[in-house]
Amino acid sequence: MAGAEISLPPHAHQPGRNPRHGEEVFAAAHASVRPGMDLAALEASLAWRSGWLFITKGYFWEAHEVLEPVWLALPPNAPERRFVQGLIQTANAALKLAMVQPRAALRIVDIAEALLAECASHPALLGLPRRPVEDYLSSIRHDSAEMARKLAL
Repeated sequence: MAGAEISLPPHAHQPGRNPRHGEEVFAAAHASVRPGMDLAALEASLAWRSGWLFITKGYFWEAHEVLEPVWLALPPNAPERRFVQGLIQTANAALKLAMVQPRAALRIVDIAEALLAECASHPALLGLPRRPVEDYLSSIRHDSAEMARKLAL
């Protein structure tokens, strides 16, 4: 499964605005994660490898969908679990921004930043450096604040 190619879904789903994907779109990613997997196997899973790519390509709802099984497979209180949860919240914040809900995006950015701060002693987790995620969150914060300001005018 580690070498499986990542396919982008047919469209970026926005709840209430366009059709939700069928479960088959995520079947391979979900099947790549099983309870009890070690960190190396989770890092190699299709679900994990798809998550950050989906975020950077604008597939925010889809990123949450593939990252959740990874999060569930990680031990409670593990820094990797907090990191994946922070990444899921990053996708959620980006989705709220894309849906023109800047105040919701800002609230979720706060949550994501707090989760990433809990991993501050780890420069990378599951092979993904924290810095690009933090930079991405910073851009969501900036864009959300600007959008909120413009909408208030």
